[in-house]
Amino acid sequence: MYTLPRSLKLFSIVLIVLGLAGIIFGFLTTPKTIDDVKIILAEQDGHHGESHAATGHGEGTTANFVDEARGQEGYSESAMQHATDLKPEGHGAASHEEHVLHQLQTRPWSATFVAAFFFMMIALGVLVFYAIQFASQSGWSPVLYRIMEGITAYLLPGSIIVFLIIIFAGTHFYPWQNEELVAGDKILQEKAGYLNYTFFIIRGVIYLLGWNLYRYFSRKHSLAQAEATNYDPYRKNFKASVFFLIFFLLTEATMSWDWFMSMTPHWYSTLFAWYIFASMFVSGITVIALVTIHLKAQGLIPFVSDKHLHDLAKYMFAFSIFWTYLWFSQFMLIWYANIPEEVTYFIIRIQEYPMLFFGMLILNFVFPILVLMNSDYKRIPWFVVIAAVFILVGHYIDVFLLVMPSTVGHNWYFGIPEIAAVLFFLGLFILIVGTALGKVSLRPKNDPFIKESENYHF
Repeated sequence: MYTLPRSLKLFSIVLIVLGLAGIIFGFLTTPKTIDDVKIILAEQDGHHGESHAATGHGEGTTANFVDEARGQEGYSESAMQHATDLKPEGHGAASHEEHVLHQLQTRPWSATFVAAFFFMMIALGVLVFYAIQFASQSGWSPVLYRIMEGITAYLLPGSIIVFLIIIFAGTHFYPWQNEELVAGDKILQEKAGYLNYTFFIIRGVIYLLGWNLYRYFSRKHSLAQAEATNYDPYRKNFKASVFFLIFFLLTEATMSWDWFMSMTPHWYSTLFAWYIFASMFVSGITVIALVTIHLKAQGLIPFVSDKHLHDLAKYMFAFSIFWTYLWFSQFMLIWYANIPEEVTYFIIRIQEYPMLFFGMLILNFVFPILVLMNSDYKRIPWFVVIAAVFILVGHYIDVFLLVMPSTVGHNWYFGIPEIAAVLFFLGLFILIVGTALGKVSLRPKNDPFIKESENYHF
């Protein structure tokens, strides 16, 4: 039986307190009025003026950029807004200041949402991996069931927090919720049948109910199997897992459209749902490997062998490549076609977030390949931990890049709100998962494949 170490419990509580204080601080210190924004912009103009003088570029550069943008037929709203933001004083400054105020007030919402979704998607990714094991009647993984069930305990509180952020953020995230904007935008009017607040909330409730009900009943059947004299609970779990996977395929796609793609409602990608899934799945498997290594170090799961860790590391390796394939497929096709409504999604990320944009590729693709390419390294815990750190940091940045460019544009930096949100949700995740792991025995009893799993060879 696992017991969350007192030091780790205290550490998680400290993270929660510090993180919550930092999140509150982030909301309290955002600019409140246009005058606050003018002070900020004056400081920025002073800095940019020095750099322009040094490079020989004047104010005409940004004005020309706006004029060129206006001259391109079909130029997207996001690109136009970004161009407007770059306009100097005297060229629509009032609307620019209002827009900057909106973005700066959005930043703490976005920072909190990025961390909240990142940890929720880990639990959801683990739940999907867990369902796949039952649906495929896998023989290698039953020794990991209790670990997966412990991690998915975070899904209920994590998904509720994410949903509440989405509800209360409103137009900070989703411009299609602005009635005045929709009234003057034919594209948004055509999408109003899907992108309307009532249907948006209904879909979100369906997501949360479906995901969490499956987690509840699968856990219930799994625990019942430990006390059963037949395999009826396992059969129920098998059926529930099959239906859940069908439900998940549908809801994960619409969730990615609702919660992320609709932040820039003129833009779309047919690969976007798969891209979100790949990030979610590899992050979930990575955390399974980390928790397994932690429990093995405690001597609590002697029935889990290096072969199980090797298989988890293979999944980490394989789905890192799968994520990269989807990223490149989406990026290459959009960039090569160079359609203004599509390519502007990547323009702002490359121009305003270059270090994060390209650094994410190194963390999510290059490092996992270098560390996990060798088959023997997949059995060495500290090698797997190194790869896991790279993967998780890389996919946090991935979520960061999904949200921040769409909500705060170039008015971003990594500061107290971002750090505080990560600390808060990391502490909450450790506390909830650690507590859940300690509620039952870590060895699933009476599972039809438990012996095969314990004696796993390949």
